[in-house]
Amino acid sequence: MGILFPIDRVRSEFPILHQQIYKRPLVYFDNAASTQKPVQVIDAIRKYYEVDNCNIHRGVHYLSVKATEAYEEARKEIREFINARNTHEIIFTKGTTESLNLVAASFGKRYISEGDEVITTIMEHHSNFVPWQQVCLEKGARLRIVGIDEKGALNPEELEGMINERTRLITLTHVSNVLGTINPVEEIIRMAHEHNVPVLIDGAQGISHLPVDVQAMDCDFYCFSGHKMYGPMGIGVLYGKEKYLEEMPPYQMGGEMIRDVYTDHTTFNDLPFKFEAGTPNVEGVAGLRAAVYYLKDLGMNAIAAYEKQLLDYATAMLAEIRGVKFFGTAASKASLISFLIGNVHPYDTGMIIDKMGIAVRTGHHCAMPLMDSLHIPGTVRASFSFYNTIEEIDLLATAIRKAKEILE
Repeated sequence: MGILFPIDRVRSEFPILHQQIYKRPLVYFDNAASTQKPVQVIDAIRKYYEVDNCNIHRGVHYLSVKATEAYEEARKEIREFINARNTHEIIFTKGTTESLNLVAASFGKRYISEGDEVITTIMEHHSNFVPWQQVCLEKGARLRIVGIDEKGALNPEELEGMINERTRLITLTHVSNVLGTINPVEEIIRMAHEHNVPVLIDGAQGISHLPVDVQAMDCDFYCFSGHKMYGPMGIGVLYGKEKYLEEMPPYQMGGEMIRDVYTDHTTFNDLPFKFEAGTPNVEGVAGLRAAVYYLKDLGMNAIAAYEKQLLDYATAMLAEIRGVKFFGTAASKASLISFLIGNVHPYDTGMIIDKMGIAVRTGHHCAMPLMDSLHIPGTVRASFSFYNTIEEIDLLATAIRKAKEILE
C-alpha cells in the first residue's frame, strides 16, 4: 500500500467483520451510512451498564457522581478532539440531524426575519437542507442554493456572489455524502466572515475521515454523529461558538436545562446544559468517548492517508469497467465512490452486489435535490473505511462486472 497501517490489528478489533453473508465473507462498504464498532466501544457501553449505570448531574450518591464525572470528562475529550476553545461549547445531541435542527430552530428564531437570506448548496443531505428550507418558509426568508460543476465541486466565487446585507447564515457540508467532495470550508468561512456572516458546517461525513480543528477552521457551528465515527447510534455533537450559543434560545424544555421554575416564568441553565433537556444518552457518550480514543490512537492523518490509497485504487479499478459512470470526481475527495452502470437502476445493481456478500448503499442518499440536478434516480455508493482492504475492492470490482453481465 505504500504506507504503514496496522490493518490486521484493526480488522481483528471489529467483531462484525468476521462473519459470512450468503456463504461469503462480509465486505462492508456502507461506511458513509454508518460505521462498524470496535471492541473498545462495545466494551465501554457494556462497562457503563455493568458498573456505572445511573442518571447524572442531580444525584449525590456514589454511582450518580461517578457517572456524572465520566460524562463530563467525555465532553472534555470531545473538546480536545476538535480543538474547541471551551468545553461548554460542546452540546450533546442525538446526532447530526438533531444538531442541525437545533441550530435551525434556535438560530432561526433569534436571527432570521422576513426578507433575510440563508445560503446553502445543492449537495446537502436533507438534514441540512429541509430545516433551513422550512425556517425560511416560516419566516418569509429566502433560501439560496449554490450549484456544482461537472466534477461535483462547488464554486466559491459563485457562493461569494450570493452574499449580501440580508445574508444571515451560510450552511454547508464538509464532505458530500453522495459525491465525496471535500468542500473548501476554510476558504468559504474566511470569505463569509469578511462579510460578518456566520457559517455552519455539517461534519457528519468529515469527522471520521479528516482531522477537524474548529478553531483553525473558524467555523461558527460544526455538527457530527457518533455512529459515523465508530461510536454508538443515538449520540452526536453540536459545537457552537459561545457568542451564538449564549444568545440562542433553548431548543427543548425540560429537566437539566432549567435553573429555576416559578409559576409565571422560568430561568434557564448555563451552557452547555441550556441545550441538553431531559435524561441524556449517558451510555452513548461513554461509547463516543471510546471511539474518540480509538481514532486518536490510530491518528487522523494516518487514517486519511490510508483511506486515500483505498479510494485511488478503487477509482482506478472501477474505471476499467466499461459502462461504469462516476458521480463526483472533484480533485479533493473523501473515500467514497458513487456510480451507475449504464442505464441500470441502482437498486438492481445493489441487490446483485449484496448477493455476493458486499454491502453498498443504493438510492438518493437523502439528497434528492442533488439527484434532481443530476437527472438520475440515485446511485450505487461504495464508501470505504480504514478497516477495508485492497482485496475487498478487488471483490467489489468482480461483483460489479458480474452485475453488469447479468443486468445488460
